[in-house]
Amino acid sequence: MNENNELLLYMYKNVDMGVKSTTKLIKLLNQRDNKIKNVVEGQLKGYENFYKKIKSLLKSNKVEPKGSSLIAEISSSIAMDMEFMKDNSDAKIADILIRGFTMGNIEIDKKIDKFKDDADKKIIKLAKELKKFGEENIELLKPYL
Repeated sequence: MNENNELLLYMYKNVDMGVKSTTKLIKLLNQRDNKIKNVVEGQLKGYENFYKKIKSLLKSNKVEPKGSSLIAEISSSIAMDMEFMKDNSDAKIADILIRGFTMGNIEIDKKIDKFKDDADKKIIKLAKELKKFGEENIELLKPYL
């Protein structure tokens, strides 16, 4: 597999999981009066925007996207339900989301570093935009801690 496809597939999995988990979180928040709801809805829009861009690049590179595994999705969903039942405060939700963005940014940073000399500059630029999206959302979430 070439560098472009590997980086695109990594970003696709990351964004796919982001869309699915954020959608689930919004459904859980719809039954509540959390102030963080607007931030989470904005995150979903951002993830959906990246999803379209990445999917388009995968299609133009003739690569079939592979989302996150069913086991990863189920375990993430169960973990979210359990965390939400224990504590659904804005502070707890912000903490969980910040940890997720931080882990995602560490991994995307590794991928950018690994492929910076070999991957298409447009794809590297998109990876950097995805990292910036994570950084911006961390800052948006901090006031809720």
